[in-house]
Amino acid sequence: MTATLDTPTAQSDTAAAVTLSGVRKSFGHGAHAVTALDGVDLRVAPGEFVCLLGASGCGKSTLLNLVAGLDQPTAGSIELTTSRPAVMFQEAALMPWLTAARNVELPLRLAGLKRGPRRAKASELLSLVRLAEAGGKRPHELSGGMRQRVALARALASTLGSAEDGTPGLLLMDEPFAALDAITRDVLQAELVRVWRETSTAILFVTHDVREAVRLGQRVVLLSSRPGRVVREWSTAGVGGAADEAELISDVTAHLREVISGHAAA
Repeated sequence: MTATLDTPTAQSDTAAAVTLSGVRKSFGHGAHAVTALDGVDLRVAPGEFVCLLGASGCGKSTLLNLVAGLDQPTAGSIELTTSRPAVMFQEAALMPWLTAARNVELPLRLAGLKRGPRRAKASELLSLVRLAEAGGKRPHELSGGMRQRVALARALASTLGSAEDGTPGLLLMDEPFAALDAITRDVLQAELVRVWRETSTAILFVTHDVREAVRLGQRVVLLSSRPGRVVREWSTAGVGGAADEAELISDVTAHLREVISGHAAA
């Protein structure tokens, strides 16, 4: 069976891909200030796959932006053991004038990697996401699912580049499959798990889909409604089959509904 925790797990002293301690984020000032996150404690171990779940507006995307360095916390601290986490969004956001291979090369080029090695790395990563034959195509020639695979390869180019000195890679994913049809989403979920296992990259994956969180993550973390705090965690290590998965999905869904109901009643 799965392990459930009513309160967040204690933070250990071992190295982590990212550690958030007492993170608070407010927008605006004075009486008009809005607090999106308040007192978030979260640790993602090297190579761990963590899914972050919560109601709309609970601060999931804000938390990812803080970890990515796109914004700064109002209070608390964020410690990274990788200097260059990569972010993957709902939209692939590929450069339309570049081929798939050149899109994957872009972060390597910005990192100063010479042409030969970066082309070899881009080819390797496209093969990893099963797009070895698509390197010469531009985004408009690819399906939505293929564009997301290219975006994944490009994100991995950044994280693997930061991992070459021995530090763990970190991939931040903000509902990357939400805009895809159900069949394509299922395929890409399976592909993501395969790529994660092959690369050992730590992943912090934001979703509003309980089933997706349970199927992908080693750990599911639930945020409260605004201001977001970690209120519960589940390990998926004990999921042994369809019955266990269904039970865990039901339990997570029930607690998510409590969070949403509590927010609506406030």
